[in-house]
Amino acid sequence: MSTRKIYAGARLGEIRRGLGLTQTGFARALGVSLSYLNQMERNNRPVSRTVVQGLAERFGIDVAVFSMDEGNRLMADLREALADPVFHDTPHSRAELQIVATNAPGLAHAFLALHRAYRQGQERLASLDEALDRPAGGLIPLPWEEVRDFFHYCDNYIDAIDRAAEQFARVASFEGRDKLAAGIAWLRETHGVTTEFAGEAIRRYDPEAGVLTLPAEGNAATNVFQLAHQVALIAHEGLIEATLDFARFRSDEARAIARIGLANYFAGAAILPYRATLAAARELRHDLDALANRFGTSIEQTAHRLSTLQRPGAKGIPFFFARVDQAGTITKRHSSTRLQFARFGGACPLWNVHQAFETPGRILRQLAETPDGVRYICLARDVTKPGGHYRAPARRYAIALGCEVKYAHQLVYADDLDTTNSAAFEPIGISCRICERTNCHQRSVPPVGKALRIDPNWREVVPYQIA
Repeated sequence: MSTRKIYAGARLGEIRRGLGLTQTGFARALGVSLSYLNQMERNNRPVSRTVVQGLAERFGIDVAVFSMDEGNRLMADLREALADPVFHDTPHSRAELQIVATNAPGLAHAFLALHRAYRQGQERLASLDEALDRPAGGLIPLPWEEVRDFFHYCDNYIDAIDRAAEQFARVASFEGRDKLAAGIAWLRETHGVTTEFAGEAIRRYDPEAGVLTLPAEGNAATNVFQLAHQVALIAHEGLIEATLDFARFRSDEARAIARIGLANYFAGAAILPYRATLAAARELRHDLDALANRFGTSIEQTAHRLSTLQRPGAKGIPFFFARVDQAGTITKRHSSTRLQFARFGGACPLWNVHQAFETPGRILRQLAETPDGVRYICLARDVTKPGGHYRAPARRYAIALGCEVKYAHQLVYADDLDTTNSAAFEPIGISCRICERTNCHQRSVPPVGKALRIDPNWREVVPYQIA
């Protein structure tokens, strides 16, 4: 549990009522006084470490329900939604958002869903093509948005699937470098599935014939990942379907997308098993190349896995991870840190991830500070995915991995960086439309909700001043 004070009286009360206990019985079970419990439920006192431990030990309650991470993510999402011009006459403070995110997360999610519906309605009116492409009832979240939010609010850690993948890695001898041979043997011996290498499809499975086909010229790391993906669908269908039932997606399409996402999650956790990866990351001080070499994985697979090491009781460094295409669009995003990516649009142009395309094969480092004053160490590297033959187009991305600077001593990349020098930190934001900086030379649009001063006889980098 974080050392920051957490006021979550509403959640505490909901847990007590769900257990069918009075305040007296609940206080006795947790080993605290009745008055102290009453004050916590009224948010006059923060939830204590003793109470959180008691909930976990006596009632099996996941302590993650009191994590500040979800509250921080909700606060970031609420701030972005409230930056919409439709709310320009609606004053709100950070303290108010904190109260809503902590004590009424259901209401916060409902508000975000309503705002998303409003935005989609405006987009439908603004673009006839888009309106025609959307299905009837398009005011509900788009399927991919709903799935993205599911993983986002799960902290991108699905415990049951992560542990199942770790178990598979152990019994299938999948923990070494020769994962492909081990996986092929396990599928054949356990499920009677034959693996062939032919064609150009990244993965094709014929359940009737029991044949898994991978590309003959495929990248080794990709072939291993796709084999593990198919293992998830064959050997853990029940677990995946139970997880999907729990998520309660609104459409069959969202459920289908999430099924692929959960199988991908299993594959990532199988090629980089949790405890082995966490131990190696600490030993090698999160050196991406050394970790990829040890586990026989790609740099992208390794970086993404580091951002998911958030198992309760055995957490790794809270990282953010993102993948950006050459147009600057974020195609993958996850954050276990306070840094939250914009839900709409691209990334801040001052972020070093954009420079990675200019220096192929190199890991770039950046000390950065966001408008809220939090400082990070950011890593970026280009990733090329060949098409497999001459005429096949290659795909180029840049990946970003980073954490708060207080963890920098655990990273090999920070050894010669002066993290105590304030001038060394680049001012970055989330996206221009919600960035509060008034003097950014890379600003593309004014911040929403801020008054502008425009003087035809005065011009600086941008043709306006932010009041």
